[in-house]
Amino acid sequence: MDTFVYLMNFIRDKNVASITPTSTVGVKRVCSKIDFSRENLIVEYGPGTGVFSRYLLENMGGESRLILIEINKNFKTILKKKFQDPRVMIVQESAENVLETLRSCKESEADYIISGIPFSFLDQDLKHRILYNTHRALKKGGKFLCYQTFFQANNHLKDHLERYFPKVQAKYELVNIPPLRIYEAVK
Repeated sequence: MDTFVYLMNFIRDKNVASITPTSTVGVKRVCSKIDFSRENLIVEYGPGTGVFSRYLLENMGGESRLILIEINKNFKTILKKKFQDPRVMIVQESAENVLETLRSCKESEADYIISGIPFSFLDQDLKHRILYNTHRALKKGGKFLCYQTFFQANNHLKDHLERYFPKVQAKYELVNIPPLRIYEAVK
């Protein structure tokens, strides 16, 4: 069902990067960089149907919080039905407005920001506003964990991340359809 929903939204919405949700292996690989043993504020850009969100909620402690920033109205409706958890806040907004979203949720800085938004589809100004504001929204030592489909290779995202983050690593996850390029950027 999730694949069908992704496919329909992929056809209608240029902001949807894939025709299928990330695999369980891909989700675990991205989230392996999160310390779930402590209280965290996690922000997710573009959660889609919530495959990362579900995993995060299953592994987060009771005092942790999750802010889902989803620009697609259809996905926001699905998320609201799926997640009735008091630790979750769902906001229909663009990732570039993460600082305003944090303030509206009565938060100041995030420990982790996860993103699957298609940076290669974005114009340069929007891409850099999102990365700049993401850096500002993280605590010192906070991590921006983003993943892109393997095929989104124009202007390698690592180069853009290195403008804002002092430490950036990129790895591949081939056990996903399509394969992923995973980035860990530390403030």
